[in-house]
Amino acid sequence: MSVGNTKTTKLADVYVVTSGKGGVGKTTTTASIGAALAIKGKRTLVVDADIGLRNLDVILGLESRVVFNIVDVAKKVCKPNQATIKSKKSPNLYLLPASQTDDKDVITEEEVKDTLEWYRREFDFILIDSPAGIEQGFKNACVAASNALVVTTPEISAIRDADRVIGLLSARSIEPKLIVNRIDFNMVRRGDMLSVTDVEDILGIETVGIVERDEHVIVSANCGDPVVYNQKSKAGSAFMRIASRLCGENIPIVSKEKSNSIFTKLGKCLGF
Repeated sequence: MSVGNTKTTKLADVYVVTSGKGGVGKTTTTASIGAALAIKGKRTLVVDADIGLRNLDVILGLESRVVFNIVDVAKKVCKPNQATIKSKKSPNLYLLPASQTDDKDVITEEEVKDTLEWYRREFDFILIDSPAGIEQGFKNACVAASNALVVTTPEISAIRDADRVIGLLSARSIEPKLIVNRIDFNMVRRGDMLSVTDVEDILGIETVGIVERDEHVIVSANCGDPVVYNQKSKAGSAFMRIASRLCGENIPIVSKEKSNSIFTKLGKCLGF
């Protein structure tokens, strides 16, 4: 469970993975991109900031190995390296779990920032899985981040919440990038789902990845095995490409859509 000391002097890039709306695949995205970065040789820490409702340990298949958590580190109940759990799949991937029993406001923004500052010296990337909503849990998840991955599905309610979160991130000088999750290009072609272009036009931020709807994601989550390890998964390949872009690789984003959608006008009418 301990973290090694092979990290270089460069501090980790810290990303908060957020959405505003729950149920859009934020935790799966955190686990998948974290696993993908680890596959690429990057020492990566994924942090569950959803105190009281942790799930990242389950997605990674590490729930039986949780002893300490982020609250224990912040309150100095344990040392930082005692709370991290190494992935069973990769020596480069670690989890810092959330507490299952504490309240969301049990730790302050300053305590979270101080806690993650230690980990920044040990890792190349830190991905923080933010809880849904924009209350204290969201603020805690953002406090140490300079970048954000905003996850949304192509639905008006999800996009409305994402738009609100983007404004809050900008106010904190955190640079947001967009991940459009669970896109179904057949529905887009029929005009029954917003296209990626629709979502981009409404939200107005750079897209870093498009993830197709894929049943392998559900199977992988239930098995505690990130979908990037499944070479047959379209979603797994998409998360690998996102990780490559975060590492600075110039990989074009190619969309398969030919949209007949009318939702861009609808979005503007709704005030986006």
